[in-house]
Amino acid sequence: MAPGQTSDPENAPSQLYRDDANVSAPSHDSSSSDTILIHGSEASDEEHLESQNGYTTSKYVHPRLQGIWRDIVVWVKGPQPPRPWKIRPFYPHIQTAPLRFLNNYFPKRKHKVALLVFFYLSWLLSFGLVLHRSAFAADVPGYGSPVRFRCTDRFWRNGNGCGPNGDLCRPFENSSIPFRCPANCKRVEVVDPHAVGDQEVNYRPLVIGGPTDEKGSLESAYYRGDSFVCASAIHAGFINDASGGCGVISLLGEKADFASSDRKHISSIGFDSYFPKSFTFLKGTASKCRDLRWPLLAVSLTFTILLSLFTASPAVFFPSVFVGIFFHVALASDPPNLTDYYAIISIALGRFLPASFCMFAIYKYCVKPQQQGLHAQIEKTVLWLGGCWVGALNNYTFDKIPIQRLTPHDIKQQPGAIPALIIVVLSLFFIALGQAWALRVEGRLPRYLAIYGIFGITLLALVAVPKMNVRIHHYILGLLLAPGTAMQNRPSLLFQGILVGLFINGIARWGFDSILQTPDELRGDAQLGTLLPTVLAPIIHTNLGTLLKPNITFEWQLPFPKHYDGLSILVNDVERFRGYADAGEESFTWVRHLDDHPEYFRFAYMAGNIRGDYTKAGVWGKEGGWKHMKPGPS
Repeated sequence: MAPGQTSDPENAPSQLYRDDANVSAPSHDSSSSDTILIHGSEASDEEHLESQNGYTTSKYVHPRLQGIWRDIVVWVKGPQPPRPWKIRPFYPHIQTAPLRFLNNYFPKRKHKVALLVFFYLSWLLSFGLVLHRSAFAADVPGYGSPVRFRCTDRFWRNGNGCGPNGDLCRPFENSSIPFRCPANCKRVEVVDPHAVGDQEVNYRPLVIGGPTDEKGSLESAYYRGDSFVCASAIHAGFINDASGGCGVISLLGEKADFASSDRKHISSIGFDSYFPKSFTFLKGTASKCRDLRWPLLAVSLTFTILLSLFTASPAVFFPSVFVGIFFHVALASDPPNLTDYYAIISIALGRFLPASFCMFAIYKYCVKPQQQGLHAQIEKTVLWLGGCWVGALNNYTFDKIPIQRLTPHDIKQQPGAIPALIIVVLSLFFIALGQAWALRVEGRLPRYLAIYGIFGITLLALVAVPKMNVRIHHYILGLLLAPGTAMQNRPSLLFQGILVGLFINGIARWGFDSILQTPDELRGDAQLGTLLPTVLAPIIHTNLGTLLKPNITFEWQLPFPKHYDGLSILVNDVERFRGYADAGEESFTWVRHLDDHPEYFRFAYMAGNIRGDYTKAGVWGKEGGWKHMKPGPS
């Protein structure tokens, strides 16, 4: 596609384009009547001083380097005069047909305004009716209103979060809970290592257990209490990932021998010992509640496509599309992780106003210059609107890229992250080169180099802030890169739509998170990097030939390191001991709970009620032997 050219008036000389690099200085003829000589005493001395200063500055620079620099400056300025880009539509008669239809049947402005108001009301009514049916489910028969679960909700907390013997996470059994799960929970994974006995689970759904018979029946399925509830329901075949669902969970109490199986594209984790809390799903209680995010997407897509095809005004198109897609993401496709839907609506409204101010700036300086006078209705719909939806549905599109967080630890640990990062960086590099060339043709490259130079210096200054980490969120990426798309060519249509969609998804889902975050905020549930206890080889009493059960006794080095005053011990990922130095507790004895089952022990220092990292698991085998902990945290 070539940049557009402005038409010249009739009989006017044709406009010539040139690059400054190809223009030589005009020759001066001393005999010309237009030449006027000024006596040195009458001329200002500013030119002389400027020449002297230039000589003083340039005498230290090699003439060849000066020439190269001048050539670079001339090239960056671009062709003279600049050539603004203009999209010439493919099949213009077809692409402008919606506009002609509108002008033929609604010729007056007041007709168009009335039609637009009717369009908005129809959109709001259609979206609202489907959303109400999707968000507010009827009661589960016999059990009442369901509790709204998020994709990451569990009955058990990490580490010692449930307290000694799990008392903070009771009840363990004899309880039934009506629940509701959203759609798209199958994709949710743990992004920090999670210990399951002597295993470390990462970058996969946290589902421990499943059906125990060959048929994979629901009646035989049970799951460990720290499993993701909704992913477990999908694995059991109780609900559908595409639409979510409702039903009843039954708490079973202590169970052992959690089976591993591959079902519904989820590979569950096996555990060969016992756990005090488990759950299953009651057959016959699945209710007809559905997460209607796909019908809602159909509604939003239909109205945004119609709006894009039948309007050529950026002032109508952009605000309407922004509002519609923002609330679609915030309320339907990727809402915040909250169980109260009224709170979700409140948060969406709170984030909408500041997001609108940001989008006004993007409209004025990026969208309006790009779409003013654009009549390629189908191309605008496919490229800009399609790109916007791709960015806004980030949880279904770019989230498939195996990069959760741009930290060296995560990139090194997550499978496929390094090749994906290389591909992303190279793609962005070549896209940036293409956009820079397009800006040069319009004569705007020097200005944009200055703008992005300021952005780069600001980011480097933020990187230099001590004890803080720079994190480029979705919305920041959209705001930073959108100015480079403020021209009317097809690549810019696509890129600008994607960037606006990423901004919408970032704000509607996560809000205005800070560009600077502390290491603790980025760490999440990952290891803390604290000291690990040194535990001596245990003393094991098999008690063969007696009525006593086998037991194992642990001792540790005293005194505790500085800043620590106690020790926490997990048995099968449940805290069974919390002892402090001032209480005189110097050992811990554990009696085997179930015969013919191994038991897993992990140890962590305590500072008051705050625990450090746990060691990897030591294994007391079912045959009575001890396998010591491997180095490192878990």
